[in-house]
Amino acid sequence: MATLTGRGRWELSLRLLLLGLWLLVVCAQRMTPVPPQREKVAVRLSGYPRKHNEGRVEVSYEGEWGTICDDDFKLENAVVLCRMLGFTTAIGWTHSAKYGKGTGRVWLDNLDCRGTEKDVSECKSLGWGQTDCTHEEDAGVICKDERIPGFVDSNVISVQSEQIEEVRLKPAVPNARQRLPITEGFVEVKYMGQWEQVCDNGWNYKNSRVVCGMLGFPAERRTNKRFYKMVAERQVPRYRVHSVVCAGTETHFSLCQFELLKGNVSNQCPGGAPAAASCVPGPLFSKGRRRKQPKLSVRLKAGARIGEGRVEILKGTEWGTICDDRWNTVSASVVCRELGFGSAKEALTGARMGKGMGPIYLNEVHCTGFEKSIWDCAAKNISQDDCRHTEDAAVRCNVPYMGFETTIRITGGRTRYEGRLEILITAANGTQQWGLVCGEAWGMLEAMVACRQLGVGYANQGVQETWYWDADTGAQEMVLSGVKCTGDEMTLSQCQSHGANVKCKKSSTRFAAGVICSETSSDLILDARLVQQTAYIEDRPLHMLYCAAEEDCLSSSARNANWPYGHRRLLRFSSEIHNIGRADFRPKAGRHSWVWHECHGHYHSMDIFTHYDILTLNGSKVAEGHKASFCLEDSDCDDNVAKRYECANFGEQGITVGCWDSYRHDIDCQWIDITDVKPGNYIMQVVINPNYEVSESDFTNNAMKCNCKYDGHRIWMHNCHIGDAFSEEAEREFEKYPGQLNNLIP
Repeated sequence: MATLTGRGRWELSLRLLLLGLWLLVVCAQRMTPVPPQREKVAVRLSGYPRKHNEGRVEVSYEGEWGTICDDDFKLENAVVLCRMLGFTTAIGWTHSAKYGKGTGRVWLDNLDCRGTEKDVSECKSLGWGQTDCTHEEDAGVICKDERIPGFVDSNVISVQSEQIEEVRLKPAVPNARQRLPITEGFVEVKYMGQWEQVCDNGWNYKNSRVVCGMLGFPAERRTNKRFYKMVAERQVPRYRVHSVVCAGTETHFSLCQFELLKGNVSNQCPGGAPAAASCVPGPLFSKGRRRKQPKLSVRLKAGARIGEGRVEILKGTEWGTICDDRWNTVSASVVCRELGFGSAKEALTGARMGKGMGPIYLNEVHCTGFEKSIWDCAAKNISQDDCRHTEDAAVRCNVPYMGFETTIRITGGRTRYEGRLEILITAANGTQQWGLVCGEAWGMLEAMVACRQLGVGYANQGVQETWYWDADTGAQEMVLSGVKCTGDEMTLSQCQSHGANVKCKKSSTRFAAGVICSETSSDLILDARLVQQTAYIEDRPLHMLYCAAEEDCLSSSARNANWPYGHRRLLRFSSEIHNIGRADFRPKAGRHSWVWHECHGHYHSMDIFTHYDILTLNGSKVAEGHKASFCLEDSDCDDNVAKRYECANFGEQGITVGCWDSYRHDIDCQWIDITDVKPGNYIMQVVINPNYEVSESDFTNNAMKCNCKYDGHRIWMHNCHIGDAFSEEAEREFEKYPGQLNNLIP
């Protein structure tokens, strides 16, 4: 056997050393951190079908969006990407373009994250744009549906507009005084910051339908082409777009097929003219918007702005929700147009406008885009295992520009969400001036309208005194008083007021009305079925009711009773009050002003949290009760929701989103004193947060009603429901209900 000489061993060692160095260089080149980017890397989720917390991963590098290859992809990569998207972590990832193939560059390949990085640029990879992958290998992620506190909400399925920035209608007679909304005119597109025209060669009603939908209108109508061509002949058009072909279901003009003209484009529309469109406004924005609206089988609930909310549909006599599986902007646009708005701007999933409480009627809704109603779309039959209310679909619709926000402003606040309210009025001499709103009787319902008009979300508080906000600048004179709103109005001008005859007892700026607005709000709702199942009558001895009497939980005749002898007849029931909104429900008063009640051994954080009434069928009150100063806490919560509030040991009070506060039938004041009620048919009513002391996204579901029949010894409860759960016809029938004739409750 041959042996190596000393020189041979030296040459072999040198070769092995060089080979090792070469391998190190290759590995270093193959797995190096992503080089520092010139701008912040942005991440988004795309694809179809998907929900808000899943999708194809797309990253923006140097201003260009691209995808990530699935080679060697792992959960740690998904964790980093999900945190960049505002979710707490990832629960899975997908390969082979499960959510569809992307476009543009494949930016990253062989991505290798530890899971602790704050940004994907800190992970190792082959480098930006270094890949041998195609879009058939695009990676996706599935994030845990739990948001990082304070992270800006981004879980929407929206239209990406990368070519045409905006679209508008320019009136043919620009100097004429135009009343908003503008419904007809030349179609103009904004491209690279410039407004330019569209060539009308091949222009048809489907193109107009897309334009009208973007501008907030549900439908299009014919234009007088001869008139617009005559007007165009007197102008020098500058064309930017031609050969437009829309299917009519697109939610954005950029999704249509068209060609962009470049260079000198003033004469590049042979034989044509600037395209024009005419739109049909919805009932809220037409000249006859004050008239009674037609009855619809769809509605939006709990939205802060016009044209947004959780989608609810009417089946039979009861309202229910839609599951968000396969929910997209095409299906959402059918809802928007049915309601008199334009196409959908965003299709929201994951109960982003709060959870519903009724039935879930539809799942995997698939619309073509031309349906008259969401009920005309294809859908899957729902079962209990398919969906939960955490998957309720919602929408933000395109609405016409009305300029409401130009006549109102807030000043002096610490953020753009709060401040002293100022409105723009026209003085007697015809000039416009800013003035203050009188704070007398100003409350939560008025603040809801003001925040909606400002476009800054829900009302958190309506402030009657604003001395703690800077008053050195801004208006000094009261110009509006006696404002009284229902909460549904689009502007303060639609509310009742004293008009030009201002009456304000305290006219200094410190007593001007103010608002504190918020992007999220709580929403309380009572479990009606539990009330119906647990109601019963108890004759309770007076000697056991001293604490209840101290808290004013008995009817007024109890004061004249022969204490401690005798008894009071109580209608008792259990209740669960759920917070289905997007923010915790907190008492208005801070803990420094809570009151300790020795009898019941807890701090009271609200004067009246729940009010109970027994009404005759014509609405007259015959008995009442209330929970004076509730102790608010989380009794129980949905899965994966942690309790935050507990009354014990002077703890913080409130109800967490996804939790509920339970009040058993056997605790004090969880009753109505019906000692003086005569036998007959009645309506029992329970109202949560009756004085609107705390902000909620929806007050229409705060009342619960039941039919009840009382024969002097027993009581039957029937048809218990939340105030807005039934159709108008069913609600009218409910008020005529003659009462149960036996004790068999269906």
